[in-house]
Amino acid sequence: MAPPPFTTEKDGVRLAIRLTPRAHKNRLDGVMEGADGRPALKLRLVAPPVEGEANRVLIAFVAKVLGLRQADVRIHSGETARLKILHLTGDPAAISARLAEWIGGTEI
Repeated sequence: MAPPPFTTEKDGVRLAIRLTPRAHKNRLDGVMEGADGRPALKLRLVAPPVEGEANRVLIAFVAKVLGLRQADVRIHSGETARLKILHLTGDPAAISARLAEWIGGTEI
């Protein structure tokens, strides 16, 4: 089984995202393996990548799906890139369980 697109830390979880803006609807599109071999969650968002709009929608979408406050979701790296690393602040075990449930049976 492939590794998940997230890792736990003492104060939360780091989540790798491959973002596709200007989609028809906001949705999870599975897990992909990047060119470097690391997994990332594929997300499609309706927001355009203009003036940080896609990043704002990304934070709101992830927070809503995982039951977190928007303040607990921040972009750690990749503000202007398609590949982003998010930091999700909170109980690592609870967040990991919610991520695993959300990802479900998707495979790389």
